[in-house]
Amino acid sequence: MPGWDHEVDFLVVGSGGGGMAAALSAVDAGMSALVVEKAPHFGGSTALSGGGIWIPNNPTLLAAGLHDTRDSIRAYLRRLTEGRVSEARIDAYVDRGPELMALLERSRWLEFAWVEGYSDYHPEYEGGRPRGRSVEALPLDTRVLGELEGDQQPHALTGPLGLWVTAADYHDLAMATRTWRGRRAVAVAAWRVASNLVRRRHMATGGRALSARLRLALRDAGVPLRLRTPMRGLITEGGAVTGIEAESGGRPVRLRGRRGVLLATGGFEHDPAMRAEHLPEGGREDRSAGAGENTGDGIRAGAAHGGALDLMDDAWWMPSVREPSGSLFPLVSERAMPRSLIVSAAGRRFTNESAPYVNFVHDQLADGNLPAWFVMDATARARYPFAGVLPGRPFPAGYHRDGVVHRAADLGALARSIGVLAEELVRTVARFNGMVRAGRDTDFGRGESAYDHYYGDPTLPNPNLDVLDRPPYYAVRIEVGDLGTKGGLVCDEHGRVLDAEGAALPGLYATGNTSASVMGREYAGPGATIGPAMVFGHLAARHAAGR
Repeated sequence: MPGWDHEVDFLVVGSGGGGMAAALSAVDAGMSALVVEKAPHFGGSTALSGGGIWIPNNPTLLAAGLHDTRDSIRAYLRRLTEGRVSEARIDAYVDRGPELMALLERSRWLEFAWVEGYSDYHPEYEGGRPRGRSVEALPLDTRVLGELEGDQQPHALTGPLGLWVTAADYHDLAMATRTWRGRRAVAVAAWRVASNLVRRRHMATGGRALSARLRLALRDAGVPLRLRTPMRGLITEGGAVTGIEAESGGRPVRLRGRRGVLLATGGFEHDPAMRAEHLPEGGREDRSAGAGENTGDGIRAGAAHGGALDLMDDAWWMPSVREPSGSLFPLVSERAMPRSLIVSAAGRRFTNESAPYVNFVHDQLADGNLPAWFVMDATARARYPFAGVLPGRPFPAGYHRDGVVHRAADLGALARSIGVLAEELVRTVARFNGMVRAGRDTDFGRGESAYDHYYGDPTLPNPNLDVLDRPPYYAVRIEVGDLGTKGGLVCDEHGRVLDAEGAALPGLYATGNTSASVMGREYAGPGATIGPAMVFGHLAARHAAGR
């Protein structure tokens, strides 16, 4: 065979959280590693995300006194996955996740904080936790990256004048007009803006902070990361995957992974053909917030080598609003707002508006509730932020021009403006207001979960429930968006890719959205995408080190 252009023990394809964590684990296990990235920036979808990490019993949580029994975590994940994921894979995640986080925290760069109170997505299930188990990377001045700073994935949602906000900060800022904590958060935000102007810092939070910290750890570990190096295919010798064909600098290159190749190339969210083939009606249009280079490269390469696929009809769904610029704004906190509800084109509610976003869109797609309309009154608009528009501020004219936002003096006129039967919308709001006054949403249980409450208004008896009765009224069109696709290559507890008979394909590993999710069709809590990606990247590296 032709010679290799570069050889290492463990070759990682993709520079998201899963890929970079795997490379760090490989070096810790005594192997040499190389990370190659298709994009001109490192970080992948991790850098575009909120950056949460859901790994129970990690050192940050234990230091805060938050310890879970193994059985409680396993019970929670078994309930979520409903037999769709092997016990061995769940156990590996539960048992080995803390090991990975302890490894990462040995780096001087990787520091984390508990997002206290950010509930698991289903805290009412056995093993679920209302106080949450998610951690996030501490904010970072990315000037410490030096010459690498320009290589970082830009973030679409940047604050004005350099304002930086953590997940915990945003929880308080959303209540700026309602609580003293919210007002204090505004004062802190103003101080940060002023401080940044003076100190000229480049502060990153969330996924950008996490990916920057991982990149710094890679630099300290001596792991090279090659950008603009797309994979073109796998190379096998004697039936085992030993490397990849790639392109670098406009020429083909052959890169060898002596002990294994890890595919961490993300999902297929930006491949129109794969979306049309696999995703359900209503979710096939590309409205994804995943990294633009995620076009299913690793999934196709693994399948061509005999890898089995699963969960290809699902995604990490996210209800979103299309901004005048054409970009999408994810609706996470907004759906918990009191004095609002969401209706289908028939003018009726179809689910708990405050439910976790994946569950919300599952219900939306199940009965073809497309489009959906977010309806709120003038008090809601005055009290709470919505899709980046501050409380009390008018929606930009482009929203009205594009038909995304409608405003009317009464519900009947609003219904006619959005093409909904007026009598049905009026009836729906009247029924909802009646349930609010009675103190309980008997139709869908809105406001009965600790997760619902996290972004609700704590000054109300039920943080998610209040009447809609003050005109003018607003309706905002909701799109079916996603954070990335959920289906991919079937893997075992070591991250090895399996064939249709369940046999491991020698030398080939996968993690993150390139693999079928360990969460099945569900979502354990904030960071239950990044957490598994990092853990199974770590397990793949450890298995390869023992080959």
